[in-house]
Amino acid sequence: MRPEELTQHALQESDRKMAIVRAQGLTKQVSTPDHELVIVKHATFEVREGEAVAILGASGSGKSTLLGLLAGLDVPTEGRVWVDGADLFALSEDGRAQLRGRMVGFVFQSFQLLPALTALENVMLPLELAGRSDAAAKAKDVLARVGLAERLGHYPRQLSGGEQQRVAVARAFVTEPKVLFADEPTGNLDSQTGEHVIDLLFQMNRESGTTLILVTHDAELATRCDRRLHIAAGEITHED
Repeated sequence: MRPEELTQHALQESDRKMAIVRAQGLTKQVSTPDHELVIVKHATFEVREGEAVAILGASGSGKSTLLGLLAGLDVPTEGRVWVDGADLFALSEDGRAQLRGRMVGFVFQSFQLLPALTALENVMLPLELAGRSDAAAKAKDVLARVGLAERLGHYPRQLSGGEQQRVAVARAFVTEPKVLFADEPTGNLDSQTGEHVIDLLFQMNRESGTTLILVTHDAELATRCDRRLHIAAGEITHED
C-alpha cells in the first residue's frame, strides 16, 4: 500500500471510530398477499458521537421503521448496524436488549409510560432493571431537572400530556445513554407544549453529550439538528 493510501486508510479508520451508529445496506421488506413491500431500502450512513441527526420524512416514508432497525428493535431483511462498534445483528435478541439497556434511551410519540407506576417509579425502572442501588435518588434528581419535582407520586393518568412526555424524557436520560432515539416526540402534544418538550430534549442532550437521532415529519424541528437525512418511500434521498 502506497503512503498516500495508508494515510487515506488511517483517516477512514479514524472516521469509523468516531461513528457511534453506522448503518450499511439496511433493508426491510415484508410480504403481502400481492407483492413484497420494501419499507426501508439500502440505507447507508453514519452518525458520529455527540451529533444530533434528524431523519426527516412524510408519514409512511419508513422513518420509524428505520429507527427501529437502528435500535435493534426490529430485524432487517438485509444489511448491518453497528452501535458503538458492536455488530447489532450478530448479537442474540437478549444481547441486543442488554446493549440497549447499557447504552440507549428512547422517547416515543405515545410516551410509553407504565400506567400502574408513578412518575418516580417509571423513571426508576431502567435503573432497577440494571441493578442500580441509587435508582430512587437518581430518578428524583432527573425528574427535578425536567421540572417535575412536585409530581413524583403522580400516576400517568394524573399528568398532562406534556408532563407525561417530560417523565419519558427523564426516563430516557436517567441511565446516561450514549445514544438517544426519539420518534416523533411531540406528535401527541399541542404546538406550545411540544415546543417546551423539544427545548427540554435538546437542553438535556447538550448537557449530557448524548448522540441524538430524531425521527420527525417537521422540517422546522429538523433544522435544530446538526444534520438531516431525508427519507422517501423507504430510501434516503439526500442529506443536508
